[in-house]
Amino acid sequence: MWVMEIEVTSAVLKRLRSEAERAAPEECCGILLGGGNSIADALPAANVAQDPRRHFEVDPQTLVDAHRAARAGGPEVAGYYHSHPMGPAFPSATDRAMASGDGRIWAIIGKDDVTFWRDGEEGFLRLSCRLRER
Repeated sequence: MWVMEIEVTSAVLKRLRSEAERAAPEECCGILLGGGNSIADALPAANVAQDPRRHFEVDPQTLVDAHRAARAGGPEVAGYYHSHPMGPAFPSATDRAMASGDGRIWAIIGKDDVTFWRDGEEGFLRLSCRLRER
């Protein structure tokens, strides 16, 4: 059973907001790094989607490199993040269609908020977030 609360550092939240602001009007995206129910870092990735204003696709090489680093003893790939520059911080119909149900965490950066979700077999489950100073 998955925990419904995760811990996120203030530095991660700041980075997510900064990446979203930098990429707008396109969607930013990247990888959430951590362990257990804790997100300790965010690794930006190029958005290689054909239409980055409406979709996101994490650069495959960045993802491969993150998994290799985890196998070598680095932080695990806890999930992914992306922004909705003009929309709310909730999974869109496209997000739901593209989700794999692998149990990873998704962070969605909207116009006014950052929310966290578990990508489960039954769909997205909203997670509460406990902020930890870094």
